[in-house]
Amino acid sequence: MNDEHLPGFYHDAEAASRLGQRLTLLFSRVRLIGAVVAAVGGAFKWQIGGGVDVWAWVALGGFLIALFGELLLWVMHPELKWNAGRTVAERVKSLAWRYAVAGAPFHGGAQDPRRAFELAVADAVRDHRGKVLLTSANDTGEQVMTELRTRPFDERRTTYREDRVRPQLQWYRDRSAMNETRANVFRVLMIAGELVAIVFAILRINGVWDVDLSGVMAAAVAGGAAWIGLRQYENLSVGYAAAAGELAEIYHRLPHAVESDWASTVAETEAVIGKEHSTWLASRPSAT
Repeated sequence: MNDEHLPGFYHDAEAASRLGQRLTLLFSRVRLIGAVVAAVGGAFKWQIGGGVDVWAWVALGGFLIALFGELLLWVMHPELKWNAGRTVAERVKSLAWRYAVAGAPFHGGAQDPRRAFELAVADAVRDHRGKVLLTSANDTGEQVMTELRTRPFDERRTTYREDRVRPQLQWYRDRSAMNETRANVFRVLMIAGELVAIVFAILRINGVWDVDLSGVMAAAVAGGAAWIGLRQYENLSVGYAAAAGELAEIYHRLPHAVESDWASTVAETEAVIGKEHSTWLASRPSAT
């Protein structure tokens, strides 16, 4: 069993989340680049013809670009779709795996587990229908889930370990390393920018030139800080590393899990994954 077998709501939410993420990052880049362009235009002067200042027009263009990006973020609210889509996708995915391998609260002794699963999915998506369009079905995937649920315990345990826990563990590992690398790169670039700004400021104090390049660098550094705040590189690296450590421990324990404790074992594993998502969501500036 893999992601293609998950309920249709998962695929709708995942697509909406990815689109919201792309638009959020795109519009944020437009806003930050516009601010830097405006700072460049404000640092120089070049009059042509009848006294028209070319750089003043560059500054105006930069401000207009930044305003355009800001308006798109405000009007379209792509980050809300990003957050809501990921919330729905993560919850539906967790519920689907709980049901497919007979984990709590859909264990074998539960009364009408199929109905309980449907009600749980409906509850998970209820608060987000206004933000994410959820209409798809996945009949083939549901057949795969139902078939897996009827298999012997050893097969369900192995499938859960290799198709759910291992890919999620690898994803956390990769994301933690990637975000740590990006955080370090951006920090180095920001330090370099601040040093360059100091040099420009000193040269201006000593009369080497009267162009305020330190202001340009300050705007660039501020833009870099805003970008780091949006992407949450350092927080994500720490959060993913913690989740990877907990999942690695569970992954090594799963072959020894017994059927009598299976429902609670699955619930414990899904709680670890859910905790990481809750931490991510709490760090988002527009999560509510």
